[in-house]
Amino acid sequence: METLERTGADEGAPDQPAASAGGTAPGAGRPTELYVKIAGGFVLALGVLYWAVVEEKIRSTLLTVIIAVAASAGIWIGANLLFNQVRGRWQMFNTIAFAVVGAVLGIVLHGNLVTIGSGNGFLTWVIGPLAGAAAFGGLGFALAQTDDPSKRRAIALGSSIAIGLVIGAVIRDAYQPGLDPVAIVVYTLVGIAVGAGLSLLLKHPPLGGALIGAALGWVLGAWGAADLGDGSIGTSIIAALVPAVLIGLRLGMTKNPDYKARVAIDNRSRAVIFIGPALAFISVMLVIPAIRTAYLSLLNKDSVDFVGLDNYKAVFDDKNSLDLTNWTNMFTSVPFILGVILLAVAVVVGVSMQKRTGRAVEIGNPTVAPLVVGLLFVCFGAFTAMRGTLINNLWWVVVVTFVSTAMGLAIAVLADQRGGERVAKSIIFMPMAISLVGASVIWRFVYTARDTSTEQTGVMNALWIGLGRLSTGSGLPTIIATIFLVLVLVGLFMVLARMLVRYGPGRAVVPGILIVLVGWLFIRFTGIVGGGVGGFQTLPDGSVGGQTVFFVQETPYNNFWLMVIMIWIQTGFSMVILSAAIKAVPTELIEAAKIDGATTSQVFWRVTLPQIATTIGVVVTTLIVGVMKVFDIVKVTTNGQFGSQVLANQMFAEAFSFQNKGKGAALAMLIFVAVLPVMIYNIRRMQRES
Repeated sequence: METLERTGADEGAPDQPAASAGGTAPGAGRPTELYVKIAGGFVLALGVLYWAVVEEKIRSTLLTVIIAVAASAGIWIGANLLFNQVRGRWQMFNTIAFAVVGAVLGIVLHGNLVTIGSGNGFLTWVIGPLAGAAAFGGLGFALAQTDDPSKRRAIALGSSIAIGLVIGAVIRDAYQPGLDPVAIVVYTLVGIAVGAGLSLLLKHPPLGGALIGAALGWVLGAWGAADLGDGSIGTSIIAALVPAVLIGLRLGMTKNPDYKARVAIDNRSRAVIFIGPALAFISVMLVIPAIRTAYLSLLNKDSVDFVGLDNYKAVFDDKNSLDLTNWTNMFTSVPFILGVILLAVAVVVGVSMQKRTGRAVEIGNPTVAPLVVGLLFVCFGAFTAMRGTLINNLWWVVVVTFVSTAMGLAIAVLADQRGGERVAKSIIFMPMAISLVGASVIWRFVYTARDTSTEQTGVMNALWIGLGRLSTGSGLPTIIATIFLVLVLVGLFMVLARMLVRYGPGRAVVPGILIVLVGWLFIRFTGIVGGGVGGFQTLPDGSVGGQTVFFVQETPYNNFWLMVIMIWIQTGFSMVILSAAIKAVPTELIEAAKIDGATTSQVFWRVTLPQIATTIGVVVTTLIVGVMKVFDIVKVTTNGQFGSQVLANQMFAEAFSFQNKGKGAALAMLIFVAVLPVMIYNIRRMQRES
């Protein structure tokens, strides 16, 4: 029986190739590949090191990166190792934690040359941190030795008084504060209110929070609101002793936690260790600057006198920011008229669809295309008539967001599961790897216009003048182009007829619009109306010459040509995100829709699109935030000239070129207020999903 089992097992096992003299066993080539990779990595590392030695900038950058990574890793690992001691070694943890706080305080005071004995030498630089670590570490060690409340109060208060006296006594003469009683009282009261309020919100007794708030408020009032250098050693001692006493009283109220409480501290510490650095970075880089900017926006240009909302009023009163003088011109602009025509088409199609399906407008309904495009053209006409920085920003948001999202969605759908999908998507996504400054420089060359007597180096003007020469010529290329346009028109008419016969007028809207556009191009190209199309002009002697377009300089449509740069970059972003969302749509839903008889178009509009609606919302809100802050493109191409100014560029100009910090801060706050609703919407949507 055992033999049979062994035989059956052998028969069921896969054949194993035997190594022979002329063959190679599986995996024999792997060590060679490994050695090649190791050698390649070693050569690459040597190349980087050699580059760093030769180039000073590379060396300094590499050194900065290494120090930053090492310091970040060291702090993170050290924090984890420190909190590993909480459960079993509370005394060690308390001592080290207090010592770290003292060292940080010593770095702040001694590193900024605030205290006596600080200087440029290494030993003088480390005296402050070492002294702070020793003093605070001793306090932590002493507090961890006893649970008796009276002893803890005595230790905390006595040590705090000693530390406060020493700090006040070693302050340099140049930093001794001249105390302002009013400022001290105001800041202290505000600190008490904030500290007590936060304690109540966290469901803690308010006294502890009030003491900490009072200490911080006193520090801000005694040091931040004082004239440094106008005081004496006595004022320095008072300014340092009072907050030290308040903190000592707060420490005296605490007690050493039991094992259960230490376990809770250990568990909570991990969240702080992981999230704390990010929160600190956001606070230092975003929250605090935002608060300071809001404060500066209420001051005058020199940030001295309080002017209230005058800076905001100046922004809206400035014609360069908002000019509605010629708003009625929108009704005679070409985009507005085209938009009204498309909206009229949408109304006609909507009435027809209402009779057929019971709904005039619906996702996938033929009414949607002329309705959306018509509204876009109407907005275009309005933006060309109403001028100013605020209008330009709104124009950017509408056009870039809509076009980038629409093009990204179209490419994602058309390229889905097609041959060459990866290559096509990689090419379209490639502009995302280029900075906005680099893209702006590239497109400046694309838009360049030269004298028509020389060859055009800008691609757009070269094509435009080439089209003008083609349409006004009479040679074989002109005949071929005319025949091509005729064939396109015939093909569109055939498609239109097919749509009318099979699906009714609703499906004929898009080919009908294309016929109008191509027909207009054909009429202009053949000279029936206008004498031609493209970059040409009739000279005084009757001859025809080239005529360039100043894409960046000619208002108001130069704004649109700047938007093209942003659209070129952001279309790839939209495509990648939406393509991933489309691939995540359950195939069961699509197959079920096809079994029910749905066409490819109906599957997309009725099944796929609702499934990716949330992702589209993410893309749209992300684009809105990015477009509201656009700066680089305008700065590089026009620097806000020729009516192309946007909020971020105007903010930079006001704050740094014209030295009007108040108005610059007001413009920054307008950007913040404009972006805030979008961010709130994103946060609430994510909360609902979670």
